[in-house]
Amino acid sequence: MISLQPSKGHLLVAEPSIIGDVSFNRSVVLLADHSEQGSIGFIMNKPLEYSLADLVPDIEADFKIYNGGPVEQDNLYFIHKVPDLVPNSVEISGGIYWGGDFSIVSKLIAENKITSNEIRFFLGYSGWDSEQLNQELEANSWVIVENNYKKNIFGKSYDTFWKEKMIELGGEYMLWSNAPENPTYN
Repeated sequence: MISLQPSKGHLLVAEPSIIGDVSFNRSVVLLADHSEQGSIGFIMNKPLEYSLADLVPDIEADFKIYNGGPVEQDNLYFIHKVPDLVPNSVEISGGIYWGGDFSIVSKLIAENKITSNEIRFFLGYSGWDSEQLNQELEANSWVIVENNYKKNIFGKSYDTFWKEKMIELGGEYMLWSNAPENPTYN
């Protein structure tokens, strides 16, 4: 049963039953947009082996790049919490903003006026068409929870984020918090 409805700013926590899906296994996704047309989100806890300097050589910064999801993985996206510095950004909720003028972001990084605690970069995004997310929710692939961290979500440890959400959900989810990622290893 779905207790919360999807909404911008909510978190989608992957059910333990999602096994073998490289993108979504043990993922925590921040919903950046949700409407009748579909939903867009970014996986918050799947860092890649790249830094921003690896992808944009003009920027000398070691900001970590995350796997945002399986859609358009050849595109770089970003969310941040400094809308006063980044023009044309769109509020997701709770002080978190999506996109904006990348040339300004590049300049701010070069001038050390924006830190990795204020912005997060992603290759790709997670996307669902108009009914797809609802179908996945009905199939118990995701649990929707409030983003109680608001803009402090950037400070969450990606290593333990999913496990912490399992513990917070309690009940049978607590059992999964210490289970190996691949149950056949148990």
